Amino acid sequence: MSSLSIIVPVLDEAAGIEACLAPLQPMRARGVEVVVVDGGSRDATRSLAAPLADLVLQSARGRAVQMNAGARAAHGEALVFLHADTILPVEADVAIARVIGDGAHWGRFDVSIAGPDPLLAVVAAMMNARSRLTGIATGDQAIFVRRDDFVAAGSFREIALMEDIALSKRLKRISRPACLRERIVTSGRRWERRGTLRTIVLMWRLRLAYALGADPGRLARRYDVERTSG
Repeated sequence: MSSLSIIVPVLDEAAGIEACLAPLQPMRARGVEVVVVDGGSRDATRSLAAPLADLVLQSARGRAVQMNAGARAAHGEALVFLHADTILPVEADVAIARVIGDGAHWGRFDVSIAGPDPLLAVVAAMMNARSRLTGIATGDQAIFVRRDDFVAAGSFREIALMEDIALSKRLKRISRPACLRERIVTSGRRWERRGTLRTIVLMWRLRLAYALGADPGRLARRYDVERTSG
């Protein structure tokens, strides 16, 4: 693998974008490209990201839409899709180059979830184990993929929710993922808003509904309502 691009979709992430991008700077020094794709932030996200990225783009809002826009603009032969509330290990590029050099088509990292609730460690362990068992990766695990395979899989479906699951299912037809033991750290804010157990139950219900053919747009609206309700 001769080049790698990290694509970060953002929306109103001024509070945390520097913490996300700062660990990527040693990788930039090694030739990794960082592409930030903004979906219409109303805060200082773009200006804070600019000195820490090679390219800051504006696109229509929507995580899948933004990641596809970033992939089209990026120059890397392999792509990493990184959530703005997630921190990559400082040698993530080295780990990715190693497994792709060994023949991997795509993969993801193990994840740790930052937060005071001890249940978050259990959630992370379950995510990592489930991913190894099923070959399905989530966006929280920083999916990486060879560009040719990303294109062959049809890129991200531009749907409101579950775009990571949909892509994983198509990539599985090419190969099973490389499941890296190196750990990324993602924010626990999604679980903290409504409570860890309630969020676990909500996400499993949504995934089951998606597997049974529910419309992702309706699931996204349901997710927004349920996670913000009292």
